[in-house]
Amino acid sequence: MTDHKVVSRQEWRAVRDELLQREKEHTKRADKLARQRRELPWVAVEKEYRFDADDGTRTLAGLFDGRSQLLIYHFMFGPSYAAGCPVNSSMADGFDGLLPHLHARDVTLALVSQAPLAKLQGYKQRMGWNVPWVSAANTDFNVDFGGSYTPEQVRSWGLDESALPPIVAVNAAATGTDVAGYLSESPAVSVFTRRDGAVYQTYATAGRGVEFLMGYYPILDRVPNGRDEGDAFQTWIRRHDEYV
Repeated sequence: MTDHKVVSRQEWRAVRDELLQREKEHTKRADKLARQRRELPWVAVEKEYRFDADDGTRTLAGLFDGRSQLLIYHFMFGPSYAAGCPVNSSMADGFDGLLPHLHARDVTLALVSQAPLAKLQGYKQRMGWNVPWVSAANTDFNVDFGGSYTPEQVRSWGLDESALPPIVAVNAAATGTDVAGYLSESPAVSVFTRRDGAVYQTYATAGRGVEFLMGYYPILDRVPNGRDEGDAFQTWIRRHDEYV
């Protein structure tokens, strides 16, 4: 027997309709927030960045692939990692199917990581992805835009590993590095536009702000058990070839 409240269809419909009104209000607030994002001022990117890509060296402008809008996900794969972050990998699993639709709206989606290109290429092949992925190993881009931290920055935090959430140690082990090495990378999104030959940053977010790229969370939010994480935040997430 369930310990959840069970009611008649009529009672359920009344409660559901009440919740639906709140959901509609939430949707309208989200629409307003999306408009406010688009109305943010822009900042010109004047520093030159050169990335290692499959076809050679690319500039930031080159990552647009001829489109006017670029969304970069700073994928957590640091120099000391043996494999990409499992949580980041769960997000990237859904990107390939989005590409044609984003391209139709003049948007390029790309991944940028601090690890050397050869590591990224090997992992990309393992995961079976086609989304563009470049290395920022020889540029300051990831550090400048909050996707990576220098060893000096990490040491300055005076990390107390016992006070960190469990997901940090779990993912550090899964990526083949230590906690400090794992935390040298951060989940972040940077958005750019290109107008009249100039590149501008238009938006950025990090931490839980990147959840809009985690397609499974909105689904889990609508089933009875929800995310079912509790204090074990994200520790259930595996690479897609590691679930048993």
